[in-house]
Amino acid sequence: MYYDLLPKIKNAIQARKDKMVVPFSRMDFSVLNLLAENGYIKSAEKETTANGKKSVIVVRLGVKTKTAKVNDFKTMSKPSRHMYVDYRSLRSVRQGHGMAVLSTSKGIMTGKEARKQKTGGEYLFEIW
Repeated sequence: MYYDLLPKIKNAIQARKDKMVVPFSRMDFSVLNLLAENGYIKSAEKETTANGKKSVIVVRLGVKTKTAKVNDFKTMSKPSRHMYVDYRSLRSVRQGHGMAVLSTSKGIMTGKEARKQKTGGEYLFEIW
């Protein structure tokens, strides 16, 4: 899940890794695509393993091209505590320098997109 994925990304960036491989899940893949769209990582691609039985996600971090910009994150919803918000209570993260990620009925989206579409959901995490 995403709460295990975020520390892996942060640690790989700090260790100056260019790419990392994580097991495939649809939620992780959509979170990684959202991070890639907003410039926090370079790209995320789904690949199958050599034996063709398992799928993995290859995350290109862009450390060598200086495109990776994950400084820190804060997990809001956890498996033991789910935090739900409506669109009126969404505020900017780090005075506009960060991004909030929500899981809504319309898919995984940023806080800005959720405010525009006037939809709320589960507040997953903040990243900056």
